[in-house]
Amino acid sequence: MTTTAPPTTPGPAPGGSSEPVRRAGTSRRRARNSDRGVNRAFRWTATGAGALILAVLAAVAIFLLLRAWPALSAGGAELSEQVAWFPEGASLLSFVGPLIFGTLLAAALSLVLATPVAMGIALFISHYAPRRLASTLGYVVDLLAAIPSVVYGLWGSLVLPPVVVPVWSWLADTLGWFPLFAGPASPTGRVLLTVALVLAVMILPIITAVSREVFLQTPKLHEEAALALGATRWEMIRTAVIPFGRSGVISAAMLGLGRALGETMAVLMILSPGLLYSFKILQAGQQQTIAANIAADFPEANPLGVSALIATGLALFVITLLVNMGARAIVARRKDFSGAN
Repeated sequence: MTTTAPPTTPGPAPGGSSEPVRRAGTSRRRARNSDRGVNRAFRWTATGAGALILAVLAAVAIFLLLRAWPALSAGGAELSEQVAWFPEGASLLSFVGPLIFGTLLAAALSLVLATPVAMGIALFISHYAPRRLASTLGYVVDLLAAIPSVVYGLWGSLVLPPVVVPVWSWLADTLGWFPLFAGPASPTGRVLLTVALVLAVMILPIITAVSREVFLQTPKLHEEAALALGATRWEMIRTAVIPFGRSGVISAAMLGLGRALGETMAVLMILSPGLLYSFKILQAGQQQTIAANIAADFPEANPLGVSALIATGLALFVITLLVNMGARAIVARRKDFSGAN
């Protein structure tokens, strides 16, 4: 009986190297060679650009802290004596507190007014409007972002008050039991609710543009699957589009909030200011924002007054930083199913 030997696989030649080893060495040499010249310059340029952002942020923080230090180290009596517009007998903290309150209240009201409208516009452009109409509406919304703040301020101080005063009076008469709408409503219309309405129009294009792009990124497979299961257009948007774009909408809202927190000219031209912890948004002389207060008092401020105003700017810087960090934390919690990433 004859037997056959099993086939053998030829190995590498004695004393020689295998082909995979040669390929690995060649790929490493190519990687080293590709990191020279233009590629290395681009890599260092990108790294420098990222480091520059951190350096600028640190430089701004150091500048604000150094220039605000004279006011931070001075007592309330010294500030009241040397700064003409500083409240008598108040400390720097008691002066900054109402400004922070007014800034946060105005920004929050504008965000509440703008976000639902922006989401509705974004959904209409992305899922309801015909292509030509959607393109036209997109251009119109983006055009709102190009209007200067002074124009919004003129509109809010000259054109808007006669229109909204009857509405604010009706709110005060009908919902005056609620603290926000406590009356009597100011006959001038220069109140915080008017400011919030103008700020809402200003941040509307930011939230709309980002939300629109996020909604357009919804996977078509998700939308078609919802429609195939018998869902209506609204049910498809509610179950597939909005959950996918929720984090992106939050990011867009935080971008708009940053714009509202730092707005100066429009608030300065519309609001009748006051330094109170007051939720009465229909009455004049109740609140003031940090940015508008700096613009109003800076021209006549002495060195210590400038330091006090920069201290309020430092508070606004910290608030903006905390808002952005909070927004990133919210988005990061849903990064696995998010239209923002």
